[in-house]
Amino acid sequence: MDFNDIPVERLISKQYAAERQRTINPNRAAKRVDAGINEGDTIYLTVADKNGNMVSLIQSNFRGMGSGMTPTGLGFVLQNRGELFALDPEHFNVYAPNKRPFQTIIPAFVTKNNVPYLSFGVMGGGAQPQMHAQVIMNMIDFGMNTQEAGDAPRILHSGSSQPTGSEMTDGGYVSLESGFAVETRRALLKKGHVLRDVSGAFGGYQAIRYDANNKVYFGASESRKDGHAAGY
Repeated sequence: MDFNDIPVERLISKQYAAERQRTINPNRAAKRVDAGINEGDTIYLTVADKNGNMVSLIQSNFRGMGSGMTPTGLGFVLQNRGELFALDPEHFNVYAPNKRPFQTIIPAFVTKNNVPYLSFGVMGGGAQPQMHAQVIMNMIDFGMNTQEAGDAPRILHSGSSQPTGSEMTDGGYVSLESGFAVETRRALLKKGHVLRDVSGAFGGYQAIRYDANNKVYFGASESRKDGHAAGY
């Protein structure tokens, strides 16, 4: 935000959300959606204690082994997220001193009535914001519990515009996990979506939900990869 005027209040407003919602045609796939305002490997963990404190944490080297540089005696590899800078000198995201690169790391935290409700994350690069939204929708719109919300089959869109300067012009493609019916796939094809099968790209979910009335925690862990929920 030191390098551009970012209208944060507008971006998080209900009015702006309604405006963006109108760009979505539920009956037809879009080739592209313009920005509303034109101005590695990852691990996630969450923990809570007896006093109601909750922590949401995510760590990522970005691509593979990150930069490949390991600080002597410390045992971890430095990340290489500088790769997400654009090299076009006219681009807003161009590499320059004192700038931080674009990144997809999202340690998520939800409050309900100003009380901590859910600490969660879904690791997986560009899949993260998509899977975060789907987990929340599963809970709010479909009434799933903490584990069910993560177990439910997921949808992944690939080919979007990137912070390095590339722009989507063909609509990208959509991948669905095996839990979706054939009829759903056919309906998406009729609307103009391009479907491709991919494996292992649907993220990794971990969560702790807090029941403030009963002062009880509910833990959930991803069924697609390593991880577990543990109480004490």
